[in-house]
Amino acid sequence: MTGSVVAVDLGGSSGRVVLGRVGPRELSLQIVSRFPNRPVHLIDGLHWNVLELYRNVQLGLETALRGAPDVCGVAVDSWGVDYGLLSNNRLVGSIYHYRDERNLAAQTAVHRVVSPSDLYRANGVQQLPFNTVYQLWADASEGALDGVDSFLLIPDLINFWLTGHQRAERTNASTTGLLDPRTTDWHDDLIGRLDLPLRIFPELMDAGEKIGPLLPEVAAALGVAGHGVTVTAVGSHDTASAVVAIPATTDDFAYISCGTWGLVGVELTEPVLSEESRVADFTNELGVDGRVRFLHNVMGLWLLNECVREWEAGGTSVDLPALIERAAAIDHPVPTFDASDTRFLSPGNMPERILGYFSERGDEAPVGRTELVRSIIESLASSFARAVETACELSGSTASVVHLVGGGSQIDLLCQLTADRLGRPVLAGPMEATSLGNILVQARTQGLVSGSLESLRAMVAMAFAPTVFHPRRDQAKRTPVPSERGKEQ
Repeated sequence: MTGSVVAVDLGGSSGRVVLGRVGPRELSLQIVSRFPNRPVHLIDGLHWNVLELYRNVQLGLETALRGAPDVCGVAVDSWGVDYGLLSNNRLVGSIYHYRDERNLAAQTAVHRVVSPSDLYRANGVQQLPFNTVYQLWADASEGALDGVDSFLLIPDLINFWLTGHQRAERTNASTTGLLDPRTTDWHDDLIGRLDLPLRIFPELMDAGEKIGPLLPEVAAALGVAGHGVTVTAVGSHDTASAVVAIPATTDDFAYISCGTWGLVGVELTEPVLSEESRVADFTNELGVDGRVRFLHNVMGLWLLNECVREWEAGGTSVDLPALIERAAAIDHPVPTFDASDTRFLSPGNMPERILGYFSERGDEAPVGRTELVRSIIESLASSFARAVETACELSGSTASVVHLVGGGSQIDLLCQLTADRLGRPVLAGPMEATSLGNILVQARTQGLVSGSLESLRAMVAMAFAPTVFHPRRDQAKRTPVPSERGKEQ
């Protein structure tokens, strides 16, 4: 049986609605809608325009459902950590953006109550200042949780507006820092120690569970009243869905999901909760079918996109693909920087901040836009390679190949430089891995396909063969492992 499902894929800078056609011998997708996802600066900080986001989701769904009357399901994935507060089923206030600076003070306050080591042993999550645990602490400190019935992460909030059901899907819940990675349930003891109200934590569900049909008024507005379209929980953290669609033909692989962020790691069956893992800033997030995404966050294409935004704000048009092509032609060494430095986290003048990184150290800086773009891509490749090597060392994995999916898979220079630094083949693509993973989990729930995670990946490998970048021996650069970096410091 062949049928259609719709994936709503919301990223940190844009969203898309994708129509998927799936059957035992068919896997295809069509992007029916793309729309920007721009934050809004208000007097109290940086926020998401979630109502505009939902309006664009509705418009995209209407287009998709009108064009494919056999659609049987819809599912939503998005970035992690951010959430809406609800009281009497109504959204309370606006949703803070994870890049808002209030989170820095909250992180310090939480660590006074629960030490970083104890916190990591409890949740296994990379201690980034924007984690939900710190954001909820900030809200509680401001009295913003008083009278609140629940909090819902972004995909869970969209699902609630579509179906009327308030539940939390586990892969995204694992980004909060308030889930026990061993039991995969809310960590009641940790929540109690932080004096957060247990009442606001919704019931958990697994990827692949049906949430419910579209609300009658939603179905009517979308023109599918009576069609029986069901909303399903998928790997609602976008990286969880992207990892589903890794076109792996072996389990001996690492992955890089490269979009606004670069998520670099390996897939495991058990979390790694060692002190070495905490110090190396690795996280244990849940994946589909009980897997663990053991990974490290790198800044990703955010660095390039923010540079382009700054240049265009100055009144000049920027052709990024042409700029990358010129950067690839550079045949002399270009200085690089630490792409994980927290100075690059917030919006702002990215070219100035990168040049400031070199100036503070008295180092030679890139000259001109082309060299700066080459420096960013070289720096990302080095960060990716270090993260892969560290993931393997900490987890005991080997990773004979590295799969690079998402928007970064379209940048040949990034893929090749990453292969060179790793000394391993990099298999690039598919670009729309997140949407594909969303579609495949839905399709399995709807009975359009069946089988294990590996069988779903085999379908991706057949339909979207990756491009292979072999390491160039004359260009290979050895990436230091953590112990060597420690000696250098």
